[in-house]
Amino acid sequence: MPQANKRLAQGQSSENAPSVTRSITLKDVARVAGLSPITVSRALNSPQLLRPATIARVREAVELTGYIPNLLAGGLASKRSRLVAAIVPQLFNAMFVETVQGLGDQLAAHGYQLLLSLSGYSPAHESELVSAILSRQPDGIVLTGINHAAETRKRLLSANVPVVETWDLTPTPIDMLVGFSHQKIGETIARYLHGKGYRRFGLVWADDERAALRRAGLETVLNEYGIGKAASHMVPTPATLALGRKGLQVLLDSGSSFDAIVCSSDALAQGVLTEAQVRGIKVPGQLAIMGFGDLDFAAHTVPSISSVHIDKRAIGIQAANALLARIEGRPLKQRILDVGFELIERETT
Repeated sequence: MPQANKRLAQGQSSENAPSVTRSITLKDVARVAGLSPITVSRALNSPQLLRPATIARVREAVELTGYIPNLLAGGLASKRSRLVAAIVPQLFNAMFVETVQGLGDQLAAHGYQLLLSLSGYSPAHESELVSAILSRQPDGIVLTGINHAAETRKRLLSANVPVVETWDLTPTPIDMLVGFSHQKIGETIARYLHGKGYRRFGLVWADDERAALRRAGLETVLNEYGIGKAASHMVPTPATLALGRKGLQVLLDSGSSFDAIVCSSDALAQGVLTEAQVRGIKVPGQLAIMGFGDLDFAAHTVPSISSVHIDKRAIGIQAANALLARIEGRPLKQRILDVGFELIERETT
């Protein structure tokens, strides 16, 4: 058994294990490792001065406690860094851009700066970013989505930093949440299209986790209506017009017939529309097309694209407001805020 774990297992857990209700300190790591704080500090900053066995004990204790070194120790004139960090999957997607802009504008209006990082839809990379960000002692962190690696959640809880998760919905956020239900969006799309008389569905869908939730909601309702599983073509992120065109090509070339194509984004829907027009397929006379996100171009294509509107900028503003309230010690009206959504019917359906 590793030495740090053995010390906790042998009765030192209640006395030496740090509480997760406050930030983990170097002294906490030293107690768990059974070493002096100066030795732990040397192991972290000048490992070449110590024996490998000692460094291994310190690393075990750091992993066990979730300790994040404070790279700004002694360098701050106050307890606040006035820095808020946000992690988003990508900036190819205009939806995230609007959220980041709203977040940054609202924070700037209150004297805070925004540090932006890109995770690329990778939980492992998000975990690395969180570790690096926490070492800069931000006053708050904004995350995209609610599914994170176990070590990410552990580090955030140990750091005792205000956290807002966005673009999703759960009753059990890490701290605070501003988002909406992707499951309900999928259900709403299915009911709307079924109500319009469409029965033969095809999907052109991105392989990210939130899109998967929308698909699950859509297919649940289609199943309730007695419609079999929709044929689908999966595409990688970021979704593009070209991938949308390719998706419709694959679906049509499979020999199946469709009267409605549902897409996980407006970019894919625009590609599907373009391919349909190239093939002489009348939209919506022969084929209906549904997107998601209500990006600016959706209302101005010919025909215009039906979509689902999310107040993307409001997500950023509300996330900033939640953080500011927590940072400044003001009462928080809602720890979980559902911004909702609106299905926008246009010419393609």
